[in-house]
Amino acid sequence: MRILLTGATGYIGKRLIPILLEMGHSIICCVRDKQRVPEEVSAHERIDIIEVDFLKTETLHRIPKDINVAYYLIHSMSSSTKFEQLEEDCAINFKKCIENTNAQQVIYLSGIVNDQQLSKHLQSRKNVEITLQSEIYALTTFRAGIIVGSGSASFEIIRDLTEKLPIMVAPKWINTKSQPIGIRNVLEYLTKAIGNEKVFRQSFDIFGPNTMTYKDMMLQFAEVRGLKRTIFSVPVMTPKLSSYWLYFITTTSYKLAKNLVDSMKVEVIGKPSDINEILDIQPMTYKEAVKNAFIKIEQNSVISSWKDSLISGLFREKISRYIKVPEYGCFKDIKKRKIIDEEKTLDKIWAIGGKNGWYYATFLWKIRGYLDKAFGGIGLRRGRRDQKTLNAGDPLDFWRVLYADKEEKRLLLFAEMRLPGEAWLEFKIEKDHLVQRATFRPKGIWGRLYWYAVLPFHGFIFKGMIKKLIQKD
Repeated sequence: MRILLTGATGYIGKRLIPILLEMGHSIICCVRDKQRVPEEVSAHERIDIIEVDFLKTETLHRIPKDINVAYYLIHSMSSSTKFEQLEEDCAINFKKCIENTNAQQVIYLSGIVNDQQLSKHLQSRKNVEITLQSEIYALTTFRAGIIVGSGSASFEIIRDLTEKLPIMVAPKWINTKSQPIGIRNVLEYLTKAIGNEKVFRQSFDIFGPNTMTYKDMMLQFAEVRGLKRTIFSVPVMTPKLSSYWLYFITTTSYKLAKNLVDSMKVEVIGKPSDINEILDIQPMTYKEAVKNAFIKIEQNSVISSWKDSLISGLFREKISRYIKVPEYGCFKDIKKRKIIDEEKTLDKIWAIGGKNGWYYATFLWKIRGYLDKAFGGIGLRRGRRDQKTLNAGDPLDFWRVLYADKEEKRLLLFAEMRLPGEAWLEFKIEKDHLVQRATFRPKGIWGRLYWYAVLPFHGFIFKGMIKKLIQKD
């Protein structure tokens, strides 16, 4: 079958691609920026990449007519305070477009929406489902609650809280009940539903066998990890304080934390159905899902993370717009050193950040990260998804990877920290020299004052960093 995949660079979409290929399908990946698609995906003979933005109707003509099934995996929860309107507009445009193709089925991943008082996030998910219903194609909706898998937002938040805090004083929403489901099972539902007429024009709640509070999840997570944790809940923490609590302790952005807190107050309990018998799926327990997640983490094979999304930082534009580093009206710090071992230097460059730090004066990078977070920025909390590989669009601490080509021996990063201007950091090997170039384009007088204020630190940090990168040890 020919399958249209929206959200192809998102958490679920990235994990669907290899499964769909293994099943023998051809995939048309809808992305807003081709630069973010890894080469191993874009080069595959059964994958076509098209640039489509469902908020821009002028791009929709690129969607081919000859498709059989379409996945709707578009989500805007952390991108804007007006995400409900964005999601409705996307759904309307998607529906109009797909109705003009040969698609017989649309598969939509939503959230469990059975509570009487839904959060804005869950109400928006429900509205999207209503919008997507059509007389021309058959809509299949799977409604999931907490998804447990390496890299998922909920998993990483629970991991951060549990591993960082031996004793926790938490908001009262930690007593809210839900039925977490493993990412492996979610992918099973999404793929086994393809072309199955028994699930046409129907909605199914999908959930694991355990009904648990968030407190239960954290305690069982700690048990799997061999940790002892004590958790108290307090009724006095307001939603705003709860959002800041999540923001400062975990890796999440403030907007996402705010919307998550709004949703965490709502019980997410699914309605039983015969979907497990129809698709022959046996959902795993919460502990099994956590153990599977850590197998992926330990094998360094986390395919996708919520942090991969551009909206996990301050980025709002296509990456390609920033690949050409400006020359004029900028401050620059350029260092050039002769290389002793090119292969070793390249490996160091490609492993920079995250757990490895920045090779020199990492404590200063951390202080800069703390300051950034204190002023509402992303800080260093995102780390990196994979400690060995880098692709355009990947988060790297408070940077975003714009360009990464090891054969070309060039890595280009764009700063997503809060700055009075724009900043790039580039590493490039030219002949037998490493060129390290920091570029800052100031915005107004504050940008210029900022550059001169940090100039002494830059000289110290960048000089030490390039020295470490070219060392053979």
